[in-house]
Parts: sequence; C-alpha cells; structure tokens
Amino acid sequence: MNSLQNLALVCASVAWCFAEDYVLDDKPGLGRTFDGVGGLSGGGATSRLLVNYDEPYRGRILDYLFKPSFGASLHILKVEIGGDAQSTDGTEPSHMHYENDENYFRGYEWWLMKEAKRRNPNITLIGLPWAFPGWVGRGKNWPYNFPDVTASYVVSWVIGAKQHHDLDINYIGIWNERSFDSTYIKLLRYTLDKNGLENVKIIASDNLWEPITLYVLRDGELSDAVDVLGAHYPGTTTVMDALQTEKKLWSSEDYSTFNNEVGGGCWARILNQNYVNGRMTATISWNLVASYYEMLPFGRDGLMTAEEPWSGNYVVESPIWITAHTTQFTQPGWVYLQTVGHLMQGGSYVALTDQKGNLTIVIETMTHDHSECIRPPLPPYKVVPQNVTFYLKGSFVSTLFDGSFTLNLDVDEVYTLSTITTAQKGSYPDPPPSAPFPKTYKDDFNVGNPYFSEAPDFADQTGVFEYFINLTDPGPHVFTLRQVVVERPVTWEADADQTISVLGDYSWQNLTVTSDVYIETVKTGGVFIGARVDQGGGSVRSAKGIFFWVFADGTYKVTGDLRKWDLMSHVWHTLCLTIKGDYASGTLNGSPLWNTTVTAVPNNGWVAIGTSSFELAQFDNFSVEAQ
Repeated sequence: MNSLQNLALVCASVAWCFAEDYVLDDKPGLGRTFDGVGGLSGGGATSRLLVNYDEPYRGRILDYLFKPSFGASLHILKVEIGGDAQSTDGTEPSHMHYENDENYFRGYEWWLMKEAKRRNPNITLIGLPWAFPGWVGRGKNWPYNFPDVTASYVVSWVIGAKQHHDLDINYIGIWNERSFDSTYIKLLRYTLDKNGLENVKIIASDNLWEPITLYVLRDGELSDAVDVLGAHYPGTTTVMDALQTEKKLWSSEDYSTFNNEVGGGCWARILNQNYVNGRMTATISWNLVASYYEMLPFGRDGLMTAEEPWSGNYVVESPIWITAHTTQFTQPGWVYLQTVGHLMQGGSYVALTDQKGNLTIVIETMTHDHSECIRPPLPPYKVVPQNVTFYLKGSFVSTLFDGSFTLNLDVDEVYTLSTITTAQKGSYPDPPPSAPFPKTYKDDFNVGNPYFSEAPDFADQTGVFEYFINLTDPGPHVFTLRQVVVERPVTWEADADQTISVLGDYSWQNLTVTSDVYIETVKTGGVFIGARVDQGGGSVRSAKGIFFWVFADGTYKVTGDLRKWDLMSHVWHTLCLTIKGDYASGTLNGSPLWNTTVTAVPNNGWVAIGTSSFELAQFDNFSVEAQ
C-alpha cells in the first residue's frame, strides 16, 4: 500500500466536522512542465568558505544540498561566471583576467559544479555573469557596447567547462540591473550555435519580467534566441505579456531571506505559489549555502549555513527540509495538474504527476508573519486552521480505495502526499561545535600546486588575490598571494577604488597583523594591511578601520592620510600593525614608523590586506595575533 493510501486511511478514521472540497483531475488536461528547484552559488562569493572545510564535513554539506533522496536534493545549480568584481558579498575570479589570458581552474565554482554533478548526474547547470573584467567593456562600465567581445567571453567559459571539467552547461543567463541588450542576446545565440553549443539555452533577462517580454513578443529573432523568461524576486506573480510568449517562466533568483523559521516559511510559500500565481516552473534560491562571513551583507541568507571551516561546524536549516517536500517527491519533467490553487481559508496546493501513475501533492499553510521574504513586500492576508477534502479523478481515481481523502490542516505547516516512497530525511552525526575564528593565524602561502586559486578564509571584496608562484625568484618568496586585477571591472555593484580582501573575526578589537609586502608598480604603487574593518560587500567602499599604507614613492599613510617614508618598489618589506584600545602603531621592516590615538575608528572588525589601486602586488608570511 502506498504512502498516499496510508494517510487516507488515517484521515478516514477521524470524523471531521466540516471540510472544503478540492478536485485533482488530469482529465481536463495538464498544466506546465516542472523544471525543478535550485540553489545559486555566486552573486557573489556566497560559497567562499565552503571549499575550506575539511572532510568529512565538506562532503556532508554537499550531500545535504545535492544528494538525491537525502536532503534538499536540488535539481538545479546556478553559478556565477566570475567577473573579477564585487557582486554582493565578494569577488569571484574571471577565467580571463585579461584579453589574452585564459585559465579554467580559478575559483571554486568548477569544483562545486563537479561535486553537484557527482551526486546528481541529472542536475541542471546554469551560468550567469554578474560582472565582467574591465577589458570586456573597453573602458566603459557597460558590457554590451561590444557584444561580439562579450559573447565570445561568455561562450569561452562554456567551452572551458566542457574541455577542462567535462561539465555540460545547460543554460546561460543574461542579466544587468540597468537593462538588457537584444543585439547581444541574438549574438550570444549565434556564437553558441557557431561553436556547436546548440543545446545550451538562454535565460533572459534574469531580472524583471518587463521590458524583455514585450520585446520577445515583438521580435521573432529575439524570441527564437530566448528559451526561458527569468525574473528575480517576482513576488509569486508574473505579467500577461510573459504568459502570452508561451515561454518557460522561471523565478531565476528568489528567497534571499534569513534562514530561520520565517525564512523557511518564505521558501515554502513561494515554492508553491510561484506556480499557483505566476505559472513559474522553476525557483532558484539565492543563495545555495551561507558560506561567507555572517557580518557581510545578507548574512545567513542561504538554504543552510556553513560559515566556519576552521571549526567544521555547519547548520542544516529549515529551508533544506522545506525544499525536500518538493524535490524528493518530484523530478524535472513531471507535469503540474491544471487543478491547483489557493485554499479557501488560506494557503495553497499544487499537484504534479510523472504521467506514469505517480502523483505528488504539496500543501502549504504559511501565515503572513511566518513567511515574509526579504523582497518584495508581502500584502496582508489570513490563514486559519481548516479541514479539506481532496477528490482524485481522471487517471488518479483508483489511487485511493474511495477516491478521496480528508486532512485537518494547521497553520504554518507544509504537507506532502505522494505515491513516491523513496524520500528520507537524511542525517549525519552532529558536526563539531561552533567556535570563533582562531586568534592566532598564519599563512606563508607555500602551496606548490594549490587545489583552489584562493588562500583559505580570505574573502576578496574588491580585486582578486590568488596564489602565485614566482619562478624567477629563487628566494624565500617564491610562493605568495598576489593581487591580479589591474583595471576596474564592469560591475553593477559598488567596488572600492582600492582592492581589499578581509579575513578573521568581525568582533576582533585588539590585535597585531603582520605581512611581507611587495609593490610591483614603480613610483605609484602601494599596499596596505588593515584592522577593525567594518564593511564589506557592496558597502566596502565606505569601510572604516585602521589601514596602514605604504607607497613606492616613499610615503605612507594611516587611516587614509599621507605621511612620507623612504620606500622603494620591487623590494620586499614587512608591515606590522598593532592596535590596542584607542592606541595603534605601525612598524616597517621591524623599525617603529608611527603611533597614534585612534578614537574615531570602529571598535571591532576584520583584518585586511589590499592595494592602493587596481595594480599588481604580492603578500607573504601573513599572520594575526588577536587578544
């Protein structure tokens, strides 16, 4: 006897006083084809700390996300095509820092896609660029002035995924917060086809329903190029133009909400109502996993939390199990019934079939205050406990012995009824307990063949800091960390004028941070180390803290103001910054350089390294001693 029959027998043994009636029937025809539920890594650097976890914890986190019939069992993974630019919580490296530069082993998205594919070979892979290296824009902060350049850049990423990682990318997203470009979309389609990538489909405009839908209706060539209309945070609704295109409609970025019980309620409500209200057949969560410093913007806005690689601690949050209510009982290719909708006393229900006799029903009764998402605003509404009776008709009439079942629905609940019997609530032993970032931290970057291009725990906010092997230097600084972005990227988010990467515990107050530094730009180059850095992400431009800068022209400055010192480029120096209470001091190569009272700076924050502009520079023998 299947699970749906078991539940119906229990319900039939209770005498409910009254029940509203609902019919589930495939005889009138079926609705749209279900495309899946997904998570988004990027936009930006939201999986940054995940790669630094030791096994077995890293593998267990990935299982909770991607392993079928275990946890979230995601059907879709969408990743950022790194553009060397800040795109919300950090910078992800491009596969082409410069026009004649190609490297398909930078960053961690390749690794993440392979790990997802290893667990679920059928997972759908999507790439979307939030930003582009500066050379793509040819000096302009706009990626579409030279659409052939941009199209070739994006297609090279798709080709690299296959050639170097055996990854077949299924979709490419097209998005810019300000607008979209029809010429570019058509040219991208042409460039994909020219390179034998006819199976790679296009999502546009990965932002708002309009104006893309109107253009698709009016422009046949554009319509042929676009396979999916994708919207960000649609509030479960669509527009008539989008429906008239007869394209697939996806909520291609959604959720973005703190992953407590209210966040879980948000996710439950929109997973159902994106289809009930907007006929959207896929919903993708930003973000996949909260693996970035929590004090960065949108801390813990992931389906689960994994922000402590130093301790191994992670938390399987309620959105994981909300996801499982749909993903473990359906698969892409299943079809919605036309008979879906809202419950009379609040809430919603959807029903899907594989057209082979299986049926899944998902019901949610989320109240307003228990399911508010971060955006858009949620109008007031009411949900109350209720009794419901579902009548199965058409090909489902024989699924139950009497063709119906009755449920007593409470508020703020999710119910899944299905003929699928393989679902389970996967579990592992508890991870290690949470622990703060270690107060003593050292890294000499001596990794001869690094698995990832980023050093552990550094969170690049502007610019890209990568492992570097200087084969021309046989001395002690062969292995270093190098800032490699030398031109302002094309970006929609607010990068700083200086490059900066942060690390550590945001609550740190009194500490000493030390680093060897190497200025590569003669006369105008400069580097810094910092402490009590209080802003990151899109707010990094306004970060405050203690910054100790030295320059190739013989000057230095503290917290932004110049002071002179005899310093040369192309020479290694050791900077040391100490801060204790309201007193800070700095040394250069072991010699005291300055000391000052610093009452107008934050009381706590991260440590940092960076450069005075977009320029090449190296760092080595980095260390922190915090109290």
